Amino acid sequence: MTNKEIATVFRQLAELMELHGENPFKIRSYQNAYITLRKLDQPLADMDEAAIANVKGVGKAIADKIRELQTTGTLAALEKYKRITPEGVQEMLQIPGFGPKKIQSLWRDLSVESTGELLYAVNENRLLELKGFGKKTQEDLRQKLEYYQRTKDQFLYAAVEAEAQHLLAQLQTRLPSVHLSLTGAIRRCCPVLDAIEIIIASPAMETQIFDNQILENIQPQPYGFAAKTTSGYPVKIYTCSPAEFGSKLFRYSAAPAFLDHFMQLFPALSFKGLPEETDVFAKAKLPYLEPELRDLPQLLDRVKNGNSPPKLLKNSDIQGIIHTHTTYSDGIHTLREMVTYAQKQGYSYIGITDHSKSAFYANGLKPERLLEQWAEIDTLNAELGDDFHIFKGIESDILNDGALDYSEELLQQFDFIIASVHSNLRMDEEKATHRLITAIENPYTTILGHPTGRLLLSRPGYPIDYQKVIDACATNGVAIELNANPYRLDLDWSWIPYAMEKGVKIAVNPDAHSCEGIHHVHFGVLAARKGGLTSQACINTLSINEFAIFCKKTSR
Repeated sequence: MTNKEIATVFRQLAELMELHGENPFKIRSYQNAYITLRKLDQPLADMDEAAIANVKGVGKAIADKIRELQTTGTLAALEKYKRITPEGVQEMLQIPGFGPKKIQSLWRDLSVESTGELLYAVNENRLLELKGFGKKTQEDLRQKLEYYQRTKDQFLYAAVEAEAQHLLAQLQTRLPSVHLSLTGAIRRCCPVLDAIEIIIASPAMETQIFDNQILENIQPQPYGFAAKTTSGYPVKIYTCSPAEFGSKLFRYSAAPAFLDHFMQLFPALSFKGLPEETDVFAKAKLPYLEPELRDLPQLLDRVKNGNSPPKLLKNSDIQGIIHTHTTYSDGIHTLREMVTYAQKQGYSYIGITDHSKSAFYANGLKPERLLEQWAEIDTLNAELGDDFHIFKGIESDILNDGALDYSEELLQQFDFIIASVHSNLRMDEEKATHRLITAIENPYTTILGHPTGRLLLSRPGYPIDYQKVIDACATNGVAIELNANPYRLDLDWSWIPYAMEKGVKIAVNPDAHSCEGIHHVHFGVLAARKGGLTSQACINTLSINEFAIFCKKTSR
């Protein structure tokens, strides 16, 4: 091991010990050893134990540990702390400028155990209530976290969408007469992807077109080029002749399973050398399928048998925003600010769904504060007249036994209730499914919120029997939320076809904790389209009166 590698081990040990509140004198000694050893000119491998112990700031105890590292390749003390520290918490220590004391506070007080959970907590303003965290600190941490996530192997669609569109526009400006398009997973609007993919109808591209103003680290590849954006996102650029652009665009845009099934359905046809993508569908005598649908091989069978493809939900179809938080709980904007902003965005109504009383971590509403909020909503509704309406909702915690928060007297006064699990997430499938179905069967539940509690690229959802949960929603007239926060997108789009088959409505909800958060509905719409969701199957497309009627359809 090199001096720097050995030094790094002591830095890691010091950080983990500090995280666990261990002896500060020992921690300081390991921190000093890190500084000393990484600057030491003479290789430790060439020194005997006595010489190492005589290095200023080392001593016999640390020299013994260095020898342990040199002979075994590991350090027992470090492995001990690794075993008792979640991997996600260890990963947080890799974020520059974010030290063990702050991580300890978040781990202890907010139960944050991964970088993804941390970024989600930042976006919900959870850190502002903790000692040592203000708005400036929180924003600084957000930037560090986003940078850290950009260096990992996978990315949320929401993190790269704007950059991909900007890159495409820059390339089109430089190649005004050339056909080009996004392709691959980003064109299918997959929630998670590993690269921005672009296809360009020009087989003899020169790397000079990709100067460092828009792309870096450009490397020729058999398919074209690999590169990175100036922000560090990986890019794949496929090149082809104009005559085969349609064939290649279709090929690269299809998920592997979709492409395989397509070729199995049409083994005698050649789809090579087609200039337009629509030519591929025309040759197969199929209607055009939107890129988002090309993760659904089974859809090919339906349209081949003469069924029309679904008319997909659009952003413009959304009439109301029905999952929002305000300063009454953990939102960053006031009730009036959220209402005014939603109205200015062209929506017809908003559902205010602050956290219920058991959500102490999110300043959940006690009954007296709930009554205060209702009074403010009544005042605002009187001001707004008939053109915009505020519905009184709540995001009620589903308690461990499946019950909802509040007494029945209060529950029956809400216009609608989103029931969500926020605590005790470590459940097996049987427990989680039973807990959800119990909440679904509650006569006051209108919508089941983010059914699995997942955080993409950070926390897998608790396991559930999707069919049983969806069937229960069908039986009880309960809608299921597709939580549009790009870290959630839960219900997963792949279960939308089954929900639609069972007649279960989907609520595409931004789970907005700020005015800007309302725009997350866009990512929910994209995910919903992947599952074939139509406007008729989405409750957010209902008018004010239609939504009010839907809320009263539950068997109260």
